[in-house]
Amino acid sequence: MKLTKFLFMLNKFYTDIKQPKSRYELCSNHSSTLDYYYFIFDEKRLSKGKDQKLISRFDENGIPINSTYIDVEDKSYVYFPITIGQVGLAVFHTYLKIKNELDECRFLKFVDWFYNNAEISEKSGVRWMTDVSLPAYKNPGPWQSAFAQSRGISILLRGYQLTHDMKYSDMAKKALIPFSKKVSEGGVTSFTKWGPFYEEYTAGLPTLVLNGMIFSLCGIYDYVRVFPDDIIARQLFDGGINTLIKILPEYDLGFWSKYNLYEADWYPSIDPATIGYQRLHVTQLNMLYQLTGNEIFKEYADKFRKQDTHFNALKMYKIKFSTLKKLGRL
Repeated sequence: MKLTKFLFMLNKFYTDIKQPKSRYELCSNHSSTLDYYYFIFDEKRLSKGKDQKLISRFDENGIPINSTYIDVEDKSYVYFPITIGQVGLAVFHTYLKIKNELDECRFLKFVDWFYNNAEISEKSGVRWMTDVSLPAYKNPGPWQSAFAQSRGISILLRGYQLTHDMKYSDMAKKALIPFSKKVSEGGVTSFTKWGPFYEEYTAGLPTLVLNGMIFSLCGIYDYVRVFPDDIIARQLFDGGINTLIKILPEYDLGFWSKYNLYEADWYPSIDPATIGYQRLHVTQLNMLYQLTGNEIFKEYADKFRKQDTHFNALKMYKIKFSTLKKLGRL
């Protein structure tokens, strides 16, 4: 088992080093019509596992099924809403190129997956749960995720604009409800001293994963674009942006960026981003600068980009190795 984990992480590091400097091409069209997503996902790359290594197979409707993380022992495969949303958006990008009926039908299967697999309650609204444990954060699962909520909203709203079926937009609206609730109440938000933080991974303590927070804002902003008069959606988006403005300096190690700000006795004091996530942070922050015009996002995008050197990567890996050993991933 230890050898398997070591080889898994060695392969991950090797793959990391080969990551392109710019993780995704950005889309600059932010009109009320939702076409390309903020990051251009390529379906062929995703299907081959180049951007989502854990995709292991696809079901009869083309919905991806993930292998679980290396430290998960209770199951081997899972429907992972975050990945399903990314592949669905990539299929939508394929559809946009020539707009043929076959690609539209393929995309609508993703819309229906989110519609049919939603957990709905009067208290929590609509949530997409991931039915697997999170050993690193001591969450036995299933768990809700702001990132999954965001992906569901983005897929449903594109389905709504394609079909004009209000059931999709109605569900997207209910998917905003968990953003107003704290994690302990079934929501996806940690209310921190910096402001509301939308959690990719929910747990007993705030996990504060940077890339997941930024991706979470994309779905909320999609809703703002389609329904600009919705006060709640605008407040959720503005609140998240203000939190990022205040919290961004906390992720700067001086030579590299942090993956999260999780503080627990069993967790490493510093968990640096891998090379792939360092570069993703740069791309995401450039996207936020494009979206908001706030200079702090450009400042940290430039800072994290300049930190991306071989020397700094070696410093990061030294810390990351200790981190992974403490988490039982090596």
